[in-house]
Amino acid sequence: MPYPLTVFESLDRDLLNRHEQSMQFTFEPGVLSKKVKLLMAMAIDSALGTPHGVKSLAEQAIEAGATKEEVAETVRVAVYVGGAFSIYNLGRGLDELF
Repeated sequence: MPYPLTVFESLDRDLLNRHEQSMQFTFEPGVLSKKVKLLMAMAIDSALGTPHGVKSLAEQAIEAGATKEEVAETVRVAVYVGGAFSIYNLGRGLDELF
């Protein structure tokens, strides 16, 4: 999947830089680990209807050390909060990973 923000390299580089700085700030380890923050974001993306975001964030969480079981437990929380809408987005996003 191509990086969806590439267009901003030529359209508005300053906006892209600020977004990337915000992303780095958001996911840097603090009281919560980067892995936990990425799993939280994955759950939120499922409720927002973005299966590509679910996949990308799950991949990043796994890269940060998340296990299949941790992803599955996060899915349960997302489905509880987001209902059927979330489970379909999670299914689409996680299909190729597991």
